[in-house]
Amino acid sequence: MEINQETRERIVVAANQLFEQGGRGDFPTVDAVRKLSRTNMNDASAVMKEWRRMQTATAAPVAVAVPDRVQQASYTALAALWGEAQEIANESLNVAQAAWEAERAEAEKLRVELSSAFEVQVVELEALQGRFAEFEGRAAEAAAGAERVAGELRGQLAAMAERASTAEARAVEIERRADDLKVALATAQEAAKAAGAELEAERKRHEAATVRLDAANAELATVKARAEAEREAQAELKKTVGELRAEVERGRQAGAQGRERAATAEARAGEIEKRADHLDAELARVNQQNAELVRALAEAAKVGAIAKSAAKGGGKGAA
Repeated sequence: MEINQETRERIVVAANQLFEQGGRGDFPTVDAVRKLSRTNMNDASAVMKEWRRMQTATAAPVAVAVPDRVQQASYTALAALWGEAQEIANESLNVAQAAWEAERAEAEKLRVELSSAFEVQVVELEALQGRFAEFEGRAAEAAAGAERVAGELRGQLAAMAERASTAEARAVEIERRADDLKVALATAQEAAKAAGAELEAERKRHEAATVRLDAANAELATVKARAEAEREAQAELKKTVGELRAEVERGRQAGAQGRERAATAEARAGEIEKRADHLDAELARVNQQNAELVRALAEAAKVGAIAKSAAKGGGKGAA
């Protein structure tokens, strides 16, 4: 399996860092190197295997050429030379065997570490699966709650839409009624204005009639006073006429001397009677004027009552 150079360098740097932090006593675990280098377990284990092999490899020379002491020995010492050669070979074999044992122990340790890391990963995976199942349950409950809330909201939305439709219809009806009321109000205002103008005209006519009535009352009082004075004068004249007639009668009885005085008295009595007739005519004219004024006042009061009723009706329509 090919591992890119950047990942390999990160793993080696992490291994060296952990190895130095541990005092170069024990090799760092694969899981620790994986976490520090932020790589997967396969890449970390493969690179760590090479890294540990480099750390345990030692220079174990293996005799290839004949040693100097063998070349200097004689053929008589061939057996001893051969024994020395076997000893050297055995030394190399022991070194190789020791290196192999160390590598096998390291491989076994790596296997144990990988197994432990795998078990840790299994535990973490199971925990994650449990949490995922819990999250799925919560998500299902949340989805059910959301669906329930959505159903309630859809119901509320439908009710709100129905209420909005009803409110819109009522608003249209209210607007139509408002338009009708505006037209009625405008008509009532026009009627009120006309009634107000008519009332103002009637008020002016009533004021004029009141002035005329006051003047008529004053004139009536004057006429009444004059009539009363004339009646008193007439009564006085009648009394005087009676006295004169009595005097005439006495004059007649007295004789010729009394005729002239009687004629004078009769002439005076005739003048007084003409004056009394004139006063009677004047009194009749004043009474006729009074009657006309009373009728005018009655008509003015009637018109004022009608104007007040119209003004009250116009005020209610405007309100």
